[in-house]
Amino acid sequence: MKYNSNVDTGVNLSYLIPICLVATLGGLLFGYDTGVISGAIESLTVRFGLDDFMKGWASGCVLIGCAAGVLLVGPISDRFGRKKALVLAAVLFLLSAIGTALPKDILTFILFRFLGGVGIGIASMSTPMYIAEITPGHMRGRMVAVNQIAIMGGIAATSFINYFIAGCGDQAWNVAIGWRWMFAIGIVPAVAFLLLLIRIPESPRWLVEAGRGDEAHDILTKVGGSSFANIEISGIRESLSGEKGSWGEVFSKRLRLPLLLGISLAILQQVTGINVFMYFGATIFKTMSQSTGVNAGLLQQIVINGSCTLFTIIAIATVDKWGRKPLMIIGALGMGVSLIAMGLMAQLLHDPTAASNLMLIFIILYIACFGLSVGPVVWVILSEIFPTAVRGRALGLATFCLWIADYLVTQTFPMMDAKGSWFVAKFNHAFPFYVYAAFCVVLVLIVWLKVPETKGKSLEEIEKSWKG
Repeated sequence: MKYNSNVDTGVNLSYLIPICLVATLGGLLFGYDTGVISGAIESLTVRFGLDDFMKGWASGCVLIGCAAGVLLVGPISDRFGRKKALVLAAVLFLLSAIGTALPKDILTFILFRFLGGVGIGIASMSTPMYIAEITPGHMRGRMVAVNQIAIMGGIAATSFINYFIAGCGDQAWNVAIGWRWMFAIGIVPAVAFLLLLIRIPESPRWLVEAGRGDEAHDILTKVGGSSFANIEISGIRESLSGEKGSWGEVFSKRLRLPLLLGISLAILQQVTGINVFMYFGATIFKTMSQSTGVNAGLLQQIVINGSCTLFTIIAIATVDKWGRKPLMIIGALGMGVSLIAMGLMAQLLHDPTAASNLMLIFIILYIACFGLSVGPVVWVILSEIFPTAVRGRALGLATFCLWIADYLVTQTFPMMDAKGSWFVAKFNHAFPFYVYAAFCVVLVLIVWLKVPETKGKSLEEIEKSWKG
């Protein structure tokens, strides 16, 4: 009997869903550790007397840690297993939460913030990879996309937690103690993540690669029954038979196209501008509106994060029905149109209040399109397109490029948007939006012309398509 991954095979959801939800706690911590700095940075600046460079480094060092983490975790997850990589991420999240809550000087803070970044880097690739390798093809897109909900949930949680903690005392209290509690709260989910990981199984595909086929068969039987397990094990062994699992295999001619596609999609997810709105949303609105204050900024951030979360839920419901390519193309086109509209408003409208209100509408549309497509679906595609034996290394390399792109966008936006710069003199704060819109066009063309549709296919079927 030939297994058709588009047909429901009687998946044991009571077994599978809790496993995937535990794994997505890595995404929740990813979001929390990324977003928590936004509420703490001003108090940190006063507490340690930071200049502009150190203020930027205290915020941005986490992204360098992310890049380091994904380079480390590829070989680790390929050699020791996906579960152990997640355990390592949990330990680093815990150490970072403790260390960033208790530092006596800024260098200690930066060290533990960097370690947290390494944990984010590990989680950013290990979580979708683990979920993809334990989930049947007909529902894999939905389960991997749940991780994006967890990431956005973590970011949204920081807005509420930071606001609540900041309201517990005056400015002096926040400078002395408040910011420490913002980081310390991360201890709770980190401990929960670490303890719950003990209960989940290893990736069955990694177990087959490690010569532990019986364990893999038991896990897959619990997921989808014995027939499903037999077919999956057979397919995994066939795909592994011609692979070496080395960096040489990653850079081989056979895998050149999936590697270039993976790296391109990872970079384009960032250079289309998403984290400009996540990191600098308040700055954008302050530039566009004379009336933007702390409460208004908080409300706008909640609306932005809520829009992304809502449309990521829609993506989860549709990614295995509509397919990866349609969602990506529609979403990237919507992002590009929104960015061009933002640019035109920034360049041509001179009424700050009107510009701010219209800007919010198009930012929400942009965020919605990202949440529907580029945000979750890029992670789905990255978790699918690489062969089992080299998935850790190849996904690690693509994710490394993603974090470097994130860092470059974070560094270059303030330069392009700075008062007195050539860009502002010529385009009045519109230039960055035009740049990100151009990258949206590039993304549409790459997805349309080069990315294969992976909806409903097993990981082994996707791998065979590269051999053809």
